[in-house]
Amino acid sequence: MRVLVAEDDAVSRTILQRAVQKLGHEVLAAEDGGRAWDLYCANPDVDVVISDWMMPGVDGLELCRRVRAEERGDDRGYTYFIFLTALGDREHLLQGLEAGADDYLSKPLDRDELEMRLTSALRVTDLHRRLAFQNRELEELNRMLFEQSRADPLTLLGNRLRLREDLEVLHGRAKRYGHNYAVVLCDLDHFKAYNDHYGHLAGDDALRRVAQAISTGLRGGDAAYRYGGEEFLLVLPEQDVGMAAEIADRLRRSVEALGIPHEANAPGGVVTISAGVAVLAGSGDADDLLREADAALYEAKEAGRNTVRARGGETDGG
Repeated sequence: MRVLVAEDDAVSRTILQRAVQKLGHEVLAAEDGGRAWDLYCANPDVDVVISDWMMPGVDGLELCRRVRAEERGDDRGYTYFIFLTALGDREHLLQGLEAGADDYLSKPLDRDELEMRLTSALRVTDLHRRLAFQNRELEELNRMLFEQSRADPLTLLGNRLRLREDLEVLHGRAKRYGHNYAVVLCDLDHFKAYNDHYGHLAGDDALRRVAQAISTGLRGGDAAYRYGGEEFLLVLPEQDVGMAAEIADRLRRSVEALGIPHEANAPGGVVTISAGVAVLAGSGDADDLLREADAALYEAKEAGRNTVRARGGETDGG
């Protein structure tokens, strides 16, 4: 272990330092509480502090309080704190324990007692390290589960749960700060016929490739979600109808350029998407916006597919 010794008496400090070293531990020595605090802050791997009570400047009680406060605000491991006490200091023990001390050593120093205290310190700090490691693993597992529960397993895009959460945040900003955002609802053209002809495994692969083309074509800050079986929804913050339609049409061309064969999708014979664009109106909500995008998508399909329709504008493919 790494042990920090804080003792203002030079002789006592030297005796304690050598005794700790003979027990096989590394020692940092400080002549007062202020220096001990500086050493503690500069050495995050300190396992044990052995501190005298009465020291000039920062005394042992204040040093103990600072150590405990630093642990609460930092991810460094638990520090085992031991007070050095003379017989006349016994009435201070309860006060020291209330400040966060773990144990005490009586003066003059007894080396067997020191060994017992450091053995206890090793067990306690080792336990805290194992608990901290387990907590980090649990936090990481919880984070992974959180992310997995909000991702579509096939396309790795956000799912409906993530979409709903993100829309609530965006809509809150829109109401509070007057921000606007657009949504684009995309649908693979004649996808049932694709699955019937090529099989569902090929259909899954086509969905993955289309999702990748869409997600890589977005700007930073935009987001893509799997909305349904062969439907994708894009959320484009701070976009008007014209710009959102341009982005949607660029993504439409990217999907067409993949050249995924689709015999039932005339005239090009490749997988394509149709898209409907809508922009948040001043008094509308997220559900109204999605209904507008769905209506625009229906218009795109009625217009012959592989096209973009937007409320207030349109962009045709081909």
